[in-house]
Amino acid sequence: MQPYLVFRLYGAMASWGQPAVGGDRHTGVIPSRSALLGLLGAALGIKRDDQSSLTMLQKSVQFSIKQWVSSSLLRDYHTTQVAANNNKVHYHTRKQELDMGKLATVLSNRDYRCDGIWVVAVSLTNDAMFSFKQLQQALLTPTYPLCLGRKSCPPALPLMPTILEPCSLKQALDAPFPAITGSEKSDRYWFGCVSQHRVATYYWSGDKAAMGDIDDNVVITTQPWDEPINLQRWQFTQRTIHQVTLPVLEDE
Repeated sequence: MQPYLVFRLYGAMASWGQPAVGGDRHTGVIPSRSALLGLLGAALGIKRDDQSSLTMLQKSVQFSIKQWVSSSLLRDYHTTQVAANNNKVHYHTRKQELDMGKLATVLSNRDYRCDGIWVVAVSLTNDAMFSFKQLQQALLTPTYPLCLGRKSCPPALPLMPTILEPCSLKQALDAPFPAITGSEKSDRYWFGCVSQHRVATYYWSGDKAAMGDIDDNVVITTQPWDEPINLQRWQFTQRTIHQVTLPVLEDE
């Protein structure tokens, strides 16, 4: 049992970055740790080049996630004009880049998740240098605009950050939020969740048994590359997370 800060993420589009190869920019099905750290950093007003503050935040928080609606995949085909590579020139604006005259075309595929709903539970580490109150206030009145992985993907609803009294991890992730469409029944209809078959997938790090009395055989363990090492060089390392899919009761 421990206290948590929980908030909900919902958006028409989201993109949770994965390792990129060539021109393909894939997305995960849940918010990556780096994306959530970026969201909290933007809310707190931490600049991207403030490595010490970002490291401080990274060492302060752990995330667990409940995927209430998995979302659908959208692939966007991009053709982008960029200035020819010149390591001696730094472009300050897009106009300055285009005015250079020598342009190259970059082709890429970018993936998005549409209409996903995720509940995020934040816990503090023993070395935490931020409080739940600070994080909650930052999410209520963010310094910089918040996004769901990319700047083009803003949240479609307020995050409604809530501080919970000590409880289990599953209780925290099952914390209720107001219905998006006006009623829970309407939510289940619009988001394709038939009540007797509705499921939710839980993701967490640390103790594999943290979700309670669940058969080890149904818990999946993976190692995504989403733990930041150096954001200036876009370097990441692996971490271990667990996941399990459970049925959701009618009154949840």
